[in-house]
Amino acid sequence: MSMPHPSSAPDGPDAPRPPAPRSGQSVGRGGAPVAPRSDRDTGAPLIPAGRGPGSPRTPLPVPGRPADLPPAHTALICAALPGLVISPQEGQLTGRGLEGFYMAGRRTLSRCLVRVGGREPLAMQARMLAADRARFVGTLRASPDAGPDPDLVVERTRHAEGLERITLRSSAHRALRLPLEVALGTDLAELADVASGRSGPDLQASVHGGGLRWSGPTGHVTVAADPPPTDALASAGLLRWALELPPGGTLTVELRVRPEGQGTTGAAGRGAASPFAEAQVFSDESGAEVLLRTCVDDLRALLLRDPRHPADTHLAAGAPWRCGLAPAEALAAARMTLPLGTRLAVGTLRTLARSQLGGPGPQSGLIPGPLRDSGPHLPPGCTATEATLLFPVLLAEARRWGLAEREVEELLPAAERCLEWLRTTVGDSVYLADPQPGGPFRCETQAHAHRAALLGADLLDTYGRTGGTALRQWAKAMRDAFRDDFWVEDGSGGRPAAARTRDGHTVPQPVSGAVHLLDTGLSAGGEMAPGLLDKARTEQLARLLGGPAMDSGWGLRSLGAKEAAYNPFGHRSGAVRVQETAVAVTGLAAAGHEQEAGSLLRGVLAAAEAFGGRLPEMYAGEQRTPGSAPVPHPAASRPAATSAASGVLLLCSLAGIRPDAPAGTVTLRPFRAAPLGEIALTGLRIAGAPFSVRVSRLGLAMVEEAAEGLQLGV
Repeated sequence: MSMPHPSSAPDGPDAPRPPAPRSGQSVGRGGAPVAPRSDRDTGAPLIPAGRGPGSPRTPLPVPGRPADLPPAHTALICAALPGLVISPQEGQLTGRGLEGFYMAGRRTLSRCLVRVGGREPLAMQARMLAADRARFVGTLRASPDAGPDPDLVVERTRHAEGLERITLRSSAHRALRLPLEVALGTDLAELADVASGRSGPDLQASVHGGGLRWSGPTGHVTVAADPPPTDALASAGLLRWALELPPGGTLTVELRVRPEGQGTTGAAGRGAASPFAEAQVFSDESGAEVLLRTCVDDLRALLLRDPRHPADTHLAAGAPWRCGLAPAEALAAARMTLPLGTRLAVGTLRTLARSQLGGPGPQSGLIPGPLRDSGPHLPPGCTATEATLLFPVLLAEARRWGLAEREVEELLPAAERCLEWLRTTVGDSVYLADPQPGGPFRCETQAHAHRAALLGADLLDTYGRTGGTALRQWAKAMRDAFRDDFWVEDGSGGRPAAARTRDGHTVPQPVSGAVHLLDTGLSAGGEMAPGLLDKARTEQLARLLGGPAMDSGWGLRSLGAKEAAYNPFGHRSGAVRVQETAVAVTGLAAAGHEQEAGSLLRGVLAAAEAFGGRLPEMYAGEQRTPGSAPVPHPAASRPAATSAASGVLLLCSLAGIRPDAPAGTVTLRPFRAAPLGEIALTGLRIAGAPFSVRVSRLGLAMVEEAAEGLQLGV
């Protein structure tokens, strides 16, 4: 389930197809190249939810100027993938824009209009009850003598899995005899076609049992009603009940939307199948509790199963635009949620290991991924590079959190192939270009590569494999060269370059991608691996990230506000990206720069409160002022895997939890300033057992529950 983003890239759907797969291009059966899976920043569609990784999709034709996306930032988006329902604030589904129920990327119901006594209820309230359901309340004056007060409440509860419950509550003093009418319709269109305005007209309905049925070239769908309607009019798609409500009475009608051949589809994150621990947070800051609860709820809503291996779950990138697998983001989100257990990590790693390119040639070992727009100063980057470098990092860190040795050994060959791809692709160079073969040397790519080399070398050494020494030697050579080649001197003390071209020129603009230099990776004994910056330059980067040009007050801008290309809505040129803000907070805190980390942390938590605890993947980078609120981004996914996972990372960073399960230790490096006051995190998982920690208002951490034999490190 996906659609194209208006941003275009050289790898978009209008690009000519090469005879052989390029970097970031998926390979179909028989080795034929197919359309790349996309994250939101490319022009090609993602794999639909429910189809699984590896399923070919034909890219959508895009005219010279891509159409604007239908607005979704004000919609209530309920997700329980592969189910999805998108509703306007009024609650009535009219078929306009993206409105409707979806299953596995296809719109199963586009219209659901309720009238009572021939009138539409007056919309009073719309709110999310959980990630997968929303509640809409409307009122009517049903009695002729009711006066100005409404005496009938119409409540609608809508579930992403295909359920609409309509409840009428009367407060009238006499019985009410009213017709309830529900007008239904569908086009059975794919979400990509709906979003691009090519969904087509509604299909003709037929009466089917106690409801209606629609048939089209792409399938069939039924809506069953309980209780059955008094009348069903197929030509109008209308169900009608003649209702009598006693004084103070209540009546409920349920509608179930079901593609034929499918029962009620359970989401991968429901019940015992969820890979996440039942964690809770208790804090002086009440918003922290709402944030964790909402983030975990959103993560469960975005879970998908590999249909060929249903025990393995991974996260979709986000709804409504990217309800399929985006490898780099799935790995990043799984890494940030390791405090909730290692089951998501192992499912994601297994799923992506099956997509890893094999055979001879320069692509061998690559985890396929699309191109991603990089803003006004750099060409698109390839997320295949990021995913391939994240794979061994996630495996190494999952082992520190307690992933079983047999599962590490099972996935080690795929990690070895990722590391071999890195060494082969780098060759005699000290840097890794992205995209291959002629791309620039990006700052963040070098950070990913350096981290993968060091953590990957630890893995290889631990399991008696060769190659660790060569990886460490290359990483050291990069550290020695990077501090000169990637540093731009200026009057403020300098900053990391966004990139370096092959002819030695630097791209000097301050970008949020530099935060990955602070994310060095978890090593043995709760220590962080060495980074590419020395202490003095890390301090200078902290000042840059904490300054007013980058810190919007709501989080970290993706481009400094003083730059000519700055656009507060530019997803790589000024908008606040939640994942990068979370990486900045944890990296700055680990490096001892708590003032800058605390400012960014408080900003993104304030934004989360303004968004009801459900953080979008990004929002406008406009400056925070007294009484203001963060401005939504019209193309942001919400819920989104990386932003939901970022909420988990941010809250856990307050305790600075650094486990080394194989060594039987856990080290705590809490925020000494205690920016949220006292905080307790319970129900986390380390070494397969519950783990709870409390941080006092003085910044002192104390373990309250842990696996037997787990020792507190120094």
